[in-house]
Amino acid sequence: MTRCYALRESSPQATALTRHVAVSQNVIPRREVLGYMAAFGSAFVAAQGLVSNAEAEELSRQQEVPPPRKRYEMKKSINLWALPYPAKMSLRECLQLCKEAGFEGVELNYALDGDLTPETSDAAVKDVAKMVRTIGLEVSGLCSFLFWPYSFTHQDPERRRRGVELAIDMIRVAQLLGTKNLLVIAGSTYVPWLPDDPPVPFDVCERRSREAMLQILPVAEKAGISLNVENIFMNGFLHSPQELVSYVDSFKSPNVGIHFDTGNIGQYHFAEHWIPPLGSRIRNVHLKEVTKKVNEFHLHTFRPLLDGTTNWPAVLEALDQVGYRGYLTFEYFNPYPHWPEALVFHTSDALDRMLGRK
Repeated sequence: MTRCYALRESSPQATALTRHVAVSQNVIPRREVLGYMAAFGSAFVAAQGLVSNAEAEELSRQQEVPPPRKRYEMKKSINLWALPYPAKMSLRECLQLCKEAGFEGVELNYALDGDLTPETSDAAVKDVAKMVRTIGLEVSGLCSFLFWPYSFTHQDPERRRRGVELAIDMIRVAQLLGTKNLLVIAGSTYVPWLPDDPPVPFDVCERRSREAMLQILPVAEKAGISLNVENIFMNGFLHSPQELVSYVDSFKSPNVGIHFDTGNIGQYHFAEHWIPPLGSRIRNVHLKEVTKKVNEFHLHTFRPLLDGTTNWPAVLEALDQVGYRGYLTFEYFNPYPHWPEALVFHTSDALDRMLGRK
């Protein structure tokens, strides 16, 4: 008995192809053939005799039909971690490069060293804000790695106290920069790169996190700053959209929102599935590209935009459906060691295509 692959009936080549693509008794389903082609390429699969060259080309054409173009009103931003700042480029040089590449905003980072620190005076922060605006950009948000070493949920009470102190100062800096968005990491039950630190039980983690948030929330409300809780993949806390929504809503304040990261849940989840339940709580967005073709999931798993398995059309449509019109900020931790501007220009171009501008 012989069977033929059923090509799309609307294809003008279908009738001709099915005459000579008949597979003998070892029938392989069309979906399986497509899987082989996705993994190895159509030419390789055709060379193995599983399909003819003509059918391989036709199947490839059918798979490459682009999604309908739609223009989205979201804005383009990039976090300065994607640039070699401050090791090889000054803040001004980074901002000028981002503007030249076509970005509309930048996400700045608060650290213990650099242009934005606990020691940076109000006047100096205002100078940074002025430089950003003069170059033609906006500050899309303020971010900080310090939420890890000075976690709200750390076992050391002195670390927790310092974490609250730093978060309050970040509110000051965000307000002076002219952004309403401060990314907040609510806490951790475990930090993978600190294996000697004892894990924190869930109930203790949540209690400490809430205590810290309730200390900084009045300051944020007075300053008009939104504390945007980010979904994290390695902290063992708030690992589902339902948990994150419940946590954010429990504060009953318009100054607590969500900073949604598309890549941080990429190992087991799909970004487009998180967006509807998060809804209007999303105040800011990190775009991180991931791939489900690898087993390890860590900071080096993230990659340049479009070089992964994220269903970006579905993600953008989901954001559009919940009414999000804010910044899409590319976050990346490994600036290119040579010609770092290449990553910046690639990201800007990718965002133009994703947003329907090209």
